Amino acid sequence: MTAAVLFDLDGTFADTAPDLGRAVNAMRAARGLAPVPLAETRRVTSLGARGLLGVGFGITPEHGDYPAMREEFLRLYEDNLCCDTALFPGMAELVDRLEQRRVLWGIVTNKAERFAKPLLEQLGYARRAACIIGGDTTAHMKPHPAPLLAAAAAMRIEPHSCIYVGDDERDIRAGRAAGMRTVAVRFGYLNGSNPEDWQADQLVSTPLEIEKLI
Repeated sequence: MTAAVLFDLDGTFADTAPDLGRAVNAMRAARGLAPVPLAETRRVTSLGARGLLGVGFGITPEHGDYPAMREEFLRLYEDNLCCDTALFPGMAELVDRLEQRRVLWGIVTNKAERFAKPLLEQLGYARRAACIIGGDTTAHMKPHPAPLLAAAAAMRIEPHSCIYVGDDERDIRAGRAAGMRTVAVRFGYLNGSNPEDWQADQLVSTPLEIEKLI
């Protein structure tokens, strides 16, 4: 029996790409550079600052300017967390159905709590979630299972009673390591990878397909 469904945030629960792309383009505008199309930043959204600064400026974390630019990026993003971010089509209805069936749901993301919790507040879902586990909630980030195990502990249920849903291979690896059933979504960012290769227990093309797996 499934007691809870846990979701990755960026690219699974909500489409955050427009606001993350906006932060990169604000940095580019300040430097007199033309904006990068959303299609280019979108595909690396799940990689966070590392991916977005890579596309926006062609730099890696090893670059001398990276730390300062990362802080600039995060500050700009924090100031504009939820301008165009929205739940993926069908996700709001799925959450309603889970709650009607008394199935707990929560968020487990590598996004730091300082962004994840306010974002979910602004979307109107923070108080409805049974747990919100960020990338800095535990000592490890996904693909380590620690965040998922922390979520199960917070909800007081066994990991094997949970489904974890994500749009990146590290989500599936983390879920598998935590002993949870795993679901890969085809509608997410995917980070240039093929979800067919991730060895998830299930693949879905829309959020509402997840209800059938409970």
